[in-house]
Amino acid sequence: MDSSIKKIISSGLSSLSNLFASDKASQSVLGIDIGSSAIKVVQLKKKGGKAILETYGAISLGPYSNTDIGTVTNLGTDDIAKALLDVMKEANVTIRSGAIAIPSSSSLIFTISIPKNKNTDSQISTIIPLEARKYIPVPISEISLDWFVIPQEAEVFENNNQSKPLGIQAPPEPKVEVLIVAIHNDILLKFQEILTKTEIKSDSFEIEIFSNIRSSLSHDMSPVLLMDFGASKTKLSIVEAGVVRIFHVINRGSQDITKNISQSLSVSFAEAEKMKRHVGIDPNLDARASEIARLSVDYIFAETNSVVLAYEKKYNKSVSKVILTGGGSLLNGLLQYAVSSFHTEVVYSDPFSRIESPAFLSQVLETSGPEFSVAVGLALRQLS
Repeated sequence: MDSSIKKIISSGLSSLSNLFASDKASQSVLGIDIGSSAIKVVQLKKKGGKAILETYGAISLGPYSNTDIGTVTNLGTDDIAKALLDVMKEANVTIRSGAIAIPSSSSLIFTISIPKNKNTDSQISTIIPLEARKYIPVPISEISLDWFVIPQEAEVFENNNQSKPLGIQAPPEPKVEVLIVAIHNDILLKFQEILTKTEIKSDSFEIEIFSNIRSSLSHDMSPVLLMDFGASKTKLSIVEAGVVRIFHVINRGSQDITKNISQSLSVSFAEAEKMKRHVGIDPNLDARASEIARLSVDYIFAETNSVVLAYEKKYNKSVSKVILTGGGSLLNGLLQYAVSSFHTEVVYSDPFSRIESPAFLSQVLETSGPEFSVAVGLALRQLS
């Protein structure tokens, strides 16, 4: 594969404290997030060691597939390229180079442990493909692999916090824990084709989860659950000390809520989308629509709780905070409902808080922040 697809995750796992370690003057950078129902772009520049917002924008992909806004699409590269150029034009994007996100749901993300010995470091590039194929359901020749060795400090931090049963124990066998990402080559070629058709230059891709982490998390050492509500899927990531410990995809998203409202109330998809955006799960606005929406949310939250419980049982630690991100997280009433469901601190991602922007935009950017978390994270990556 082309060198541009290499090192997909490494920079995504670098310390947030290094975001502005280098000085790239006032060069503008662009983050591009191509989702299943919309494209988001964010253009930043660095000045005086600070990230400055130059412009941002979003465009729905529904009309490009002759469907409604909010619909999950499966567009070809020609239509995606056209939509991307349209949103760049509408947002007055001034550059033709940037970073692009690969959807987390189009990849496999998992951790493995391998025995540690004096030859591990020199042999790891051979060991990883052999071990990874145990988890990958397609031939290894059809995918591209990237990996990140979890720092020793994280391993010690984990071991020191695990409960230890009574009695004499043999010393644990030394292990190296590795985070692995596998992406089908066809997905990477599709995104390369989009870049070619739009004449956008990019030296690498990044899995959206790592862009999300960069823009949404601070220096949290305790486990944090990042819930990314997309149109077709909800992605769960439990992140501890900057390391992704659990990644899980729930095959339900905001489009499912709209479909259920449409079918249950016998209204068009477009009308159901308007009802969802206005009512959400607030029964005071519309009892019937809110109850339908709540049923979909209950399914997502139930599966989320199962993932959290499995993590807590395995690592003997509790999730300290939940961060909501993605356009679907802006559902009216979702934050309060999440607090009652997870019994812990729940906040929205606020990626624009890391960026200098005009004061009159502060409220708008805070409200729309969760939708732009990936695009902001991609832009910040280029300023590091």
